[in-house]
Amino acid sequence: MSLKQQRADAVVIGGGAAGMLCSALAAERGLSVLMLEPNAVLGKKLRITGKGRCNVTNDCTAAEFIQSLPGDGRFMQSAIHRFGPGDVMALFERLGVPLKVERGRRVFPESDRAADVASALERYMRRSGAEVAHERAEEIITGPDGVCAVRTRNGEIECRSAVICTGGLSYPGTGSTGDGYRMAAELGHTVTPARPSLVPLESPDGFCRDMQGLSLKNVRLTAYEDGREIYGEQGEMLFTHFGVSGPLVLSASAHMRGFPAKKYRLSIDLKPALDAARLDERVLRDFSKNKNREFRNALSELAPKALIPVLIERSGIPPETRVNSVTREQRLALVALMKDFSIRISGTRPVAEAIVTAGGISTREVDPRTMQSRLVPGLYFAGEVLDLDAYTGGFNLQIAWSTAYVAANSLRS
Repeated sequence: MSLKQQRADAVVIGGGAAGMLCSALAAERGLSVLMLEPNAVLGKKLRITGKGRCNVTNDCTAAEFIQSLPGDGRFMQSAIHRFGPGDVMALFERLGVPLKVERGRRVFPESDRAADVASALERYMRRSGAEVAHERAEEIITGPDGVCAVRTRNGEIECRSAVICTGGLSYPGTGSTGDGYRMAAELGHTVTPARPSLVPLESPDGFCRDMQGLSLKNVRLTAYEDGREIYGEQGEMLFTHFGVSGPLVLSASAHMRGFPAKKYRLSIDLKPALDAARLDERVLRDFSKNKNREFRNALSELAPKALIPVLIERSGIPPETRVNSVTREQRLALVALMKDFSIRISGTRPVAEAIVTAGGISTREVDPRTMQSRLVPGLYFAGEVLDLDAYTGGFNLQIAWSTAYVAANSLRS
């Protein structure tokens, strides 16, 4: 498409989740909409989200959604009430994507194919009349009345509204370049430094590397900041060569926002179904069955194979000790270790490895009722480019859907 003489009511910058929904809804209003997306494929990040399954939203209440945003959740009050999880689910069912609700009220397409969600959005957008140009926006041009054009390498598009839906910095291979931050900053907006969220964590503890590849299920993970509990949940996690990962760890990372000034540690309860007294009884039963064996050979029913050498070392009990010689104090120390297996955390993995980006356009400079800039008339924002992020479970995509809906229905006509 030649852009030399192009004009549109609204230019949507970015062809991801927020951009596609915003374009479709704005076009349904009767606006002429042009989306700018340099990737040949729309929804490139959306197509790989949720390990290729796409956690579309979370079947929660508006209040529960707000509680799932660790930052300024109040900014989303208006948007989530106008277009909440129920509205998102109804939309995708109407677009021919049957949904299902799984553990934690996470909502997925029945097909388990993220591509079905992205393709349905693309069809909806094109059916609504929005056009697509595979171009990169370089600058948003303003005049006395605010936004008046968007410049690309191949020309300018005259418009009355521009919506920045460029996402954050996670998954750079999908085109997340930070262009939206740059264009907003050029127009006077404050950009909170981007940092990773929902990201694996690094640890200086060598035993993590020793156990790399070990997955723990049905454990309880608690995160501490300067000794204060900031997160706790039961589920799955994984040891890696750099530290820890997995669903519990990704969720915990969203609460860890004070690196390097604050100290963080994780505590794993390896047997959350048993309190310390009952776990001690369990250990005693196992010890009685193995009373003539060495301690290092008596833990096979208590812990995974890869974890046993680490438990032995950290318990302080010499591995060659006969089980019937283990003292009560040593046994209780082992029980305490299994209820509080502590891991030091030194930082996060790079933002490129994060599921979402925390930081972005300051919400103080955006009207939450319209998603319009408080500084530049006709400039709107939607999705991850805003300084909004949430815990894992479908909440981050819900931010994209809700902000896109509000922006689309507020654009200048």
